Amino acid sequence: MAIKTVALTSATLMALAVPAFAGNLSAPVIEQPVAAPAPAPARLDGDWTGVYGGLQYGGGDVVTDGTNDLDGQGGLGGAHLGYDYDFGQFVLGGAVEYDAGEIKLDSADTLESITRLKARAGLDLGNGLAYVTGGAARATAENLGTSDGGFYGLGYEHKVTDNVTVGAEVLEHTFTDFNDTNTDLDATTAQLRASYRF
Repeated sequence: MAIKTVALTSATLMALAVPAFAGNLSAPVIEQPVAAPAPAPARLDGDWTGVYGGLQYGGGDVVTDGTNDLDGQGGLGGAHLGYDYDFGQFVLGGAVEYDAGEIKLDSADTLESITRLKARAGLDLGNGLAYVTGGAARATAENLGTSDGGFYGLGYEHKVTDNVTVGAEVLEHTFTDFNDTNTDLDATTAQLRASYRF
């Protein structure tokens, strides 16, 4: 009887041990940590419709041709106020700008200011706006006086936030027969711009 009990107990223990050994023979599964996906870059509001205003500063290169052939380089800076309307893919707008500075023309004269009434047409790139611009301009020089002319150019504006933009602009100005002095004046300006959009 004792032998039967020992044999039955041994058989039971062996039966229980087989699954335990079988489980230990397979390779353990190691779970790899799953990396969290990188957040997508924030896309700002791409609507350019609204009023904006700000400041610009840069340099100008002036050349005259006529009775007095003068040229010079210097700094120009000022303010702008405008309005844009976003049609979806294209943006149209207008602005008024004023720049003051001292561009000395061979020590014979000084260009003191340029005022612009501008129109612009641009391509809506979401956070960016690439545009062409042109319009009427008025320049004032210390000795030559004040004259009206025109300008055209290219620019780019980029949204830093939904309300703040930064950009750059290059303009070519032409003033024919500046203030009836038989002198043509050409001014090229390159400026950095910062605006707040309301």
